[in-house]
Amino acid sequence: MKLELISKGVGKAKYRTPILFVHGAWHGAWCWDQGFLDYFAERGFASHALSLRGHGASEGHESLRWHSVEDYVQDVARIAGGLPSPPILVGHSMGGFVVQKYLETRQAPAAVLLAPVPPGGVFSTLMRLTARHPLIILRINATFSLRPLVETPALVREAFFSKTMNEEKVQCYFERMQDESYRAFLDMLMLDLRKPERVRTPLMVMGGAVDTIFNPQQVGDTAASYGVKARMFPDMAHDMMLEDGWQQVADEMIEWISPRA
Repeated sequence: MKLELISKGVGKAKYRTPILFVHGAWHGAWCWDQGFLDYFAERGFASHALSLRGHGASEGHESLRWHSVEDYVQDVARIAGGLPSPPILVGHSMGGFVVQKYLETRQAPAAVLLAPVPPGGVFSTLMRLTARHPLIILRINATFSLRPLVETPALVREAFFSKTMNEEKVQCYFERMQDESYRAFLDMLMLDLRKPERVRTPLMVMGGAVDTIFNPQQVGDTAASYGVKARMFPDMAHDMMLEDGWQQVADEMIEWISPRA
């Protein structure tokens, strides 16, 4: 299966260890190519972002509904194995969950989790969404499609962006959102929850203080499960790599990553 990979800074890297960025649900490699990839490349990192199967320009869209988290883990393993050296992993949201599952059986120099799926999976988030949008959740379970949660710009803003985010940007990113795997949703709900005790890789955990998907308490719980403290960013919502002020997130990542690269 062909997987999309966007790479920047290859051949010019100051650091020996590359970085592999893993997107979250409804997204693709494109979300890292709005700023992060060039920003990290300009600071000496060979930077790569993949689109998991069924996302972006990767193959597998026709069977997206039933791709599992383990399928996504295998995608990360395949790309990571093809790089010159084991990469530092950066995972956002569902991508953070995939990175955690990857690290249960594999080592990496380091990993950064941005607004990751929390220890109990997505159950609490599902309950909040059900209270806010009961008909949408009913449609999701009736059609096995998560597309209804991102079918309007207003829903995309509510899920991913702060209230002050530029409307033009929200519209642009809304147009790039896509459906997500129902099977992966079930894995993150109950079928394949993470096992943090198996992870030995150094981790950094970051979150947004106004995130409506995974709130500060959930991000803190994830960090605590690995014995670290979460770094929270005021006035920032779920899509930390696209929100205004994303450079501050990138700078703190770089400060932490550099000694490990």
